[in-house]
Formats: sequence, structure tokens, C-alpha cells
Amino acid sequence: MHEDGNGGGRGVGSHLSGSGVNQPEFLALEREMTVLLRRARANQGEMAREVHPDLESSAYGLLVRLGECGGQRATDLAAFIGVGKATMSRQLRALEELGLVAREPDPADGRAWLVTLTPEGQERVGRVREARRARYARRLAGWDPREVSELARLLHELNHGMEK
Repeated sequence: MHEDGNGGGRGVGSHLSGSGVNQPEFLALEREMTVLLRRARANQGEMAREVHPDLESSAYGLLVRLGECGGQRATDLAAFIGVGKATMSRQLRALEELGLVAREPDPADGRAWLVTLTPEGQERVGRVREARRARYARRLAGWDPREVSELARLLHELNHGMEK
């Protein structure tokens, strides 16, 4: 998750006065985001343990990224997750020891390495993500599918805005 602290979004600070952030819609947004992020952190820890009992919750996002995007350089993973090279190296070493990722030469640059999910990593991450989607489907069963699509669209827009 990218949180760069600059407010992100569509120039929010450019059209709000200092007191504008106390408008009811921003108070409600801050409250609901706090709840969502707290639950997301707790869920990430649970999902990490479902993948492997010894997996750090912070490494779960790496596995998801590799599952979605395929092989990645460690430097690209570090930039995406927002950690330093030393932290990334430590996490990747731990994931290798658990048999969830492997390093292979980058075909585009023989000096570099790509990190990929092992078949075991693919199976475990896929199983956990499928179970998570099933939980979402159960919890949102009363929602109209268009509302679920709209929520996904708005969250995508929010995430995209936070990357700026």
C-alpha cells in the first residue's frame, strides 16, 4: 500500500481552506479509512499465516504482487512496497527459505535477477486469495453487483490518487 503523506488525489489541498478538512465528508472519510486500514492490517496478518505459519505479514504483499505481475526485480519490488533495499533483501531471503519465491536471471539483463513465485508459492497464495474473495462475496452478498463494481472503481481511483 502506498501512502506518501502528500495528500494525493486531485489537488485536494489546492481548493480547500485550512478549515475545509473539517467538513463532514472529510471527517467521515478519515474515520472510515482508519477502520478500513486497521482491518486490512489485521487481515493481512491472518492471510500471511494462512500462506505459511512463519510468513511475516509485511511479506504477504510481495507475494500478491509477484502473483499478479510475475517476475520482478528486487529494486522494483522495494519501490512498489516502499521499503529500502536492505529490508527487501531480508524479506526475499526469508521467502526463499520458506520455498515461496526463487530468483532467476533476468533475460533482459544477465547481470540482474528476477524474483518469482515458486509453484508452491503460487498454489498457497492463490488458495488464500481465493478464500479472501469468497469472504468478500459472502459479506457483500446483499449488495447489488453494480455497487460492488462501483466500490472497486472508487477504491482503484483512491489508490491511484495516493500514488501521485
